[in-house]
Amino acid sequence: MRLVDLELDLDVFNGPFDLLLTLVLREEVDLLEVDLADVVITYIDFLEQRGELDLEAATEFLVLIAALLELKSRLMLPGEEIEEIELDQGEAADELLARMLDAHRYRAAAQHLSARLAAESGYRYRSAPPPARLRRAWLPEASAVYNPERLSRAIGSLLALPPEIDVRHLLDSKVTVSERLTVLRRLLRRGCVDFDDAVRGADRVTIAVTLFAVLELYKQGELTWTQEQPFGAIELQATDRIEDAA
Repeated sequence: MRLVDLELDLDVFNGPFDLLLTLVLREEVDLLEVDLADVVITYIDFLEQRGELDLEAATEFLVLIAALLELKSRLMLPGEEIEEIELDQGEAADELLARMLDAHRYRAAAQHLSARLAAESGYRYRSAPPPARLRRAWLPEASAVYNPERLSRAIGSLLALPPEIDVRHLLDSKVTVSERLTVLRRLLRRGCVDFDDAVRGADRVTIAVTLFAVLELYKQGELTWTQEQPFGAIELQATDRIEDAA
């Protein structure tokens, strides 16, 4: 279906759709008086009668009707509130013409790309494997791509065992949580204990294990702690249950 075949019967216009566009551009028909909803309904009815859809013509119609809707909505808005987008009929016609030209350019570009794709169809990659005669290789004509010694060295490097990892810089745990639990319980029976005093002179592993022991005693309800300020001293205090765990 072509847009020139679309006949309209409106209150202010009677004739083909392309003639309506021409009269709007010439400002001979006021766009504000054109009921665009009737135009869309007429187009849909015409498609149902024809029983076919031309995507190119439908795209052109959508572009034109969208441009008309936008321009009409701008003309209907009060000029005092939207002075920055106020358009007179001449500017609206120019913008509509510019959009029509853009639509034609995009359509021409799409046709050009389709023609290029069709022209290069013979240069596309094969989706099927090559013939069996082309998959055969004669041994006398075959030549080595890499030096055999290089290939043997590469395979040999895969068979070689990697060097052992040196872990001498890692500290072994020399203390257990149960040992630190015993130490903390002994200190707490004497009264309030500063955490720094409980781990004074110990290594980092012992400090971490002691912290785990403190959390375990707190979980069992054998101690509580207080810290007056962030990063300040941590005071450990025994509860009544510390005697029962002795």
